[in-house]
Amino acid sequence: MYDLLEDDDEQQQPRAARRSGGVRAWLRSALAAGALAAAVVLGLRMVGVEVSPAAIFAGFLALLLIRRVAQALIPPPPPRIRLVRDPERGEEDGSYNWAVRDALGSSVHRWEAKLAWAQGEPERFNRAVLPVLAELADELLRQRHGITRAGDPVRARALLGEPLWQFLGTPAKRTPPPRDLAAYVAQLEKL
Repeated sequence: MYDLLEDDDEQQQPRAARRSGGVRAWLRSALAAGALAAAVVLGLRMVGVEVSPAAIFAGFLALLLIRRVAQALIPPPPPRIRLVRDPERGEEDGSYNWAVRDALGSSVHRWEAKLAWAQGEPERFNRAVLPVLAELADELLRQRHGITRAGDPVRARALLGEPLWQFLGTPAKRTPPPRDLAAYVAQLEKL
């Protein structure tokens, strides 16, 4: 459900330069594949088996390249939450170091930024905020009542209430004031 609170653009953050790219890495892979192929070909010839050195080299090179691609696809590790230590006793007191951002704070910040960006711009609001609120309403209806707005509109309309149903179903001609948004969110929380 938390992924509904993020845009696709926000999810695609630039990765740290943890990939070792360039000519040096390719040469290192080719040399490693050559060394492994030479060892295998030598070992097989010692027992009397003839194989193509080029095929063995190509196989090892393919395996090393697949390994590099797989390593590039590994997601970055989650941020570590450090606990505050008592310098006198050398113990942790269990409180968070709030300099490290938590997931809830990040989500709230994204919503604040999204609402500030859409403030006074109905087109932006309709494009950035309204679809996410509609998805959130559908997800809450699905989880708690086993329906969606499109699947059972009569029951969904009764559960959401007429003001929230109209708000989610029609594009806004003006950006709603914060008190109206607060009322809509409170109605969503009651589901």
